[in-house]
Amino acid sequence: MQAIQNYQEKFIDYLTTNSQYNEPKNLYAPINYILNLGGKRLRPVLTLLTAELFNSSYKKALPAALAIEVFHNFSLVHDDIMDNAPLRRGKQTVHELWDVNTGILSGDAMLILAYQLFENYQPNTFVALAKLFSKTALQVCEGQQYDIDFETQNTVSEAAYIKMITYKTAVLVAAAMQMGAIIAQASQKNQTSIYEFGKYLGIAFQLQDDYLDAFGNPETFGKQVGGDIIENKKTYLFIKALEFLNDHKKEELLKLYSQQTATDDLTKINNVKTLFTDSGAKKAIQSEIKNYTSKAFSILEKLDLSAEKKQILIDFGNNLMQRRV
Repeated sequence: MQAIQNYQEKFIDYLTTNSQYNEPKNLYAPINYILNLGGKRLRPVLTLLTAELFNSSYKKALPAALAIEVFHNFSLVHDDIMDNAPLRRGKQTVHELWDVNTGILSGDAMLILAYQLFENYQPNTFVALAKLFSKTALQVCEGQQYDIDFETQNTVSEAAYIKMITYKTAVLVAAAMQMGAIIAQASQKNQTSIYEFGKYLGIAFQLQDDYLDAFGNPETFGKQVGGDIIENKKTYLFIKALEFLNDHKKEELLKLYSQQTATDDLTKINNVKTLFTDSGAKKAIQSEIKNYTSKAFSILEKLDLSAEKKQILIDFGNNLMQRRV
């Protein structure tokens, strides 16, 4: 087994060598741009790590890891267009640097490129990977639609919100891990269990992302802090605040969320953050992050892995949940 940093380095080397697309420039330049913006490379690293946990070489998993990363970035390009987001990882988003039409077309090309990477595998492995990928890609789209639907709904239940982030974010983390297990020819039981581990960890990760969107530092978070508030997104923080606030304060929060404001409206952001804190929603989301992290760790009991390998997953999960504000 290698250190997480080594997997990141090996993956970046592979990405650099295998994702430099050329002509037509206006199609491929945005793809090269988004793929090289950085980030923790969480999903591809998990694919490489999981392959080695089940006694395969990480090298065999590199094409699948790149497919996951290309697809993830495809979804970010399109999400940023839908959200009218100005920043991604601290840099201009693709549609801001080019234009919306370029972002749409380049994103479409990325989806096709992701599928092509599975052609590196033998037929049985190709079918298993493509089947999982197709299911996951569709769920990500469904999650995005649920998120859009929430914008026009007066209230959103906690269960509906968890389902949305499960589809929009967590299933891709889960699939990244199962792909590593598929490539390593792990048993179906181990494939299912590692998928569940990744799913719960992905939910915790997204809840933490919601928390950092409101309370993070833009320099370390890499995105516009308060973006969800400006967009009036009904996040876990919003849902719990409505649950906990008295009628007067609830009305105040709903009034703030009825306003369409500029992306730099710090007054609205700060007022909403105060309500999130005073209501107890801030503490509630921190508790739920720990809850789903614990659920992920409980799945490890079902895996046919040594205690040493299980500890690697525990350490990874703990480090992931220590992103700072």
